[in-house]
Amino acid sequence: MKITQNCDLTRFNSYRIPAHCRIAYFPESADDLAEYFGNQDPSTQPVILGSGHNIILAREHYETPFLIFNGNASHIDVHGQTMTIGAGAFTQAVCERAAAHALSGFEIFYDIPSSIGGAIVMNAGAKDEDIAGILETVTYLDTHCPPTAEPNRPLGTPGSSLARSRRPRTPNAEIRTIPNHQANFRYRNSIFQDDPTKIVLSATFHLQKGDPSQIRAKMEATKAERWAKQPRDFPNAGSVFKRPAGRYVGPMLDELGLKGHSHGGFRVSPKHSGFIEKTGPGTGAQLLELIRDIQHRVHDRFGVELEPEQRIITAP
Repeated sequence: MKITQNCDLTRFNSYRIPAHCRIAYFPESADDLAEYFGNQDPSTQPVILGSGHNIILAREHYETPFLIFNGNASHIDVHGQTMTIGAGAFTQAVCERAAAHALSGFEIFYDIPSSIGGAIVMNAGAKDEDIAGILETVTYLDTHCPPTAEPNRPLGTPGSSLARSRRPRTPNAEIRTIPNHQANFRYRNSIFQDDPTKIVLSATFHLQKGDPSQIRAKMEATKAERWAKQPRDFPNAGSVFKRPAGRYVGPMLDELGLKGHSHGGFRVSPKHSGFIEKTGPGTGAQLLELIRDIQHRVHDRFGVELEPEQRIITAP
């Protein structure tokens, strides 16, 4: 497992906000995770990062350790209509692999910048589709469980790099696999977002056989639609706010004249007001100030409480 002291987190967050953490770990296997949690104080919960999209680094320095899966544990295994995928795999690579096997179900995630683990945590999706709709099981590390005397058993999902170990537990962690319905998926949320002590390792998905040309056409149409509507010229982390019931965020911000509204090195995108772009030097604190300003204006005008969709890392 790679370990980096005073790790520069700039390239591990899609806003490219400058920040550092005292120490970062880059696990590649269940053994790495077992070693980490076996040697750590159980009261110290690390910050977990996947691809670094959909997050806001609120601090310029973190004493809390980071576990970073960016590009690690990225296996993609295909067995008939089932795909077993590591948490670190990027959605674009998953879509390409599914298309190569004429499997349909992942097309809407093409060009969504995320790791599979991150997509599961927030139940990512678009329009009327989300990742919960194709997911069968999730394998995760439960870092807050009591020790047991059960004998060793294989880890994770068979065939995955996070399953090639026979060290299933430490005094403070155990690997579990649960079916879809136990993950409590809902709009942009899951048990993994509610409880960060549960770390997604891998998942299995059941897909449908499809026509390769139609699968590819839907992927390309999805990408073209996003590129036409969403900002691509400056760093951003996707939609800033969850869609409130009966409303759309963009039209409310447009009515308030907030397109282009800026603070520090950040501005509401002139192309799509549901996004915030980093246009110059700026800190996470400045970004959060802009977000709070937007929330106050929307509440004052429309009586709507906007909830951030992006995960704000506030650990010390």
